[in-house]
Amino acid sequence: MATTPLAARSPYELRVHLGRDVPDADVRSALATGDMGFLHSFTTGSTVDGPGVRVVAWTAGCMWRCLYCHNPDTWTLTNGIPVTLAQATEELGRYRHGLKTMAGGFTLSGGEALMQDRFAVKLFAAAKAMGIHTALDTNGYYGTRLTDAELASVDLVLLDIKGWDPDRHRAVTGMEIGPTLTFARRLSALGRPIWVRFVLVPGLTDDPEDVDAIARFAAGLGTVQRVDVLPFHQMGRFKWQQLGLDYKLGHVEPPSPEVVERTCAAFRAAGLVAH
Repeated sequence: MATTPLAARSPYELRVHLGRDVPDADVRSALATGDMGFLHSFTTGSTVDGPGVRVVAWTAGCMWRCLYCHNPDTWTLTNGIPVTLAQATEELGRYRHGLKTMAGGFTLSGGEALMQDRFAVKLFAAAKAMGIHTALDTNGYYGTRLTDAELASVDLVLLDIKGWDPDRHRAVTGMEIGPTLTFARRLSALGRPIWVRFVLVPGLTDDPEDVDAIARFAAGLGTVQRVDVLPFHQMGRFKWQQLGLDYKLGHVEPPSPEVVERTCAAFRAAGLVAH
């Protein structure tokens, strides 16, 4: 096992090759059983990844290639720290009383957490057994990997909707939008609470017609409690450079406060709470 500490100062730490010594057979077994996961890090004290104060486990592994990704080191599964389910549960248990006191909980994020769906299911079950509120941050693409019963261990889904127009969505993420929307409709049918997360990138995701379409869709679900409009930033740019990746957004400035407010207003006009 890697000796890098699981706790990180922030999710923006560059972490690579921490699981490269794990044999391929063990990686496959981990994905199949969920008895071991690959985590970029644990961070504590988050107030933006669900209600209250949160502990966040950031998984490694993601099949999307978002042009604005601030953690491209999480794309590769074996960049993460190999952590047994027992170790992850023990780490989470250290915070259980504080999380309850601060009306917080545990959020599993990524990367894409459902790339390691069996590990996610078992870790959520362990958190619920400790009485900890649970949240899943996901793009929803692999939502079909979770049964309805398994989704019952997730108190809240933070659903990342990256865009609306299929061509633009594919250009921004490299993937299709359909599975995300299908998962959203399924969550709605199950009555599961959703927070929509929308990254606002000038020139990429700020088209007013797209924003209005996402707002109408989210409002129609009936279980969306809020929308978080997340302004684009350059905090992950150094990772692209250090990993030798072609970063195409080096010239893009964060959206102005006026554009952020206009986007929030579009969601509010559809009857949603937006920040």
